[in-house]
Amino acid sequence: MIVPLSQEQMLDLRQCLERGLPLVTRPYDNLAEQIGAHHDQVLQQMLDVPDALVDEVGNRLGRAPGVNLCYQRPRRLPQWRYNLFCMVHGRERKEVTAHIQRVLEQQQLSDLPHQLLFSTHAFKQCGGRFTPPSSQVWAHG
Repeated sequence: MIVPLSQEQMLDLRQCLERGLPLVTRPYDNLAEQIGAHHDQVLQQMLDVPDALVDEVGNRLGRAPGVNLCYQRPRRLPQWRYNLFCMVHGRERKEVTAHIQRVLEQQQLSDLPHQLLFSTHAFKQCGGRFTPPSSQVWAHG
């Protein structure tokens, strides 16, 4: 179990974050060191995937077993705050949920806020289309 940050540590963390994430390989470790905490305690306070880490986290998730697709998308505030999407295929909602939880735990990302979306219809994926189907070709005259 992760011990929550003290009030003083939370204030210190906010001040550090106002200056921006440090441009180092492991910014959460750096922040934790600055406020005298463990990096898990710092991660527990973060929202979404910080833009500075989205490539790193996306690469880790994209390599995880069972993750079929992982990509960055722009946030659509205030309705949708998330900037990283992953796709996992499965037949049973319970099975998919358990798999996602395992992946997040293995990647030490369980503390990041996330939301699961389930499709109710399977769509055929066919890649990009650059010309209309032949039935929709217009004659120029």
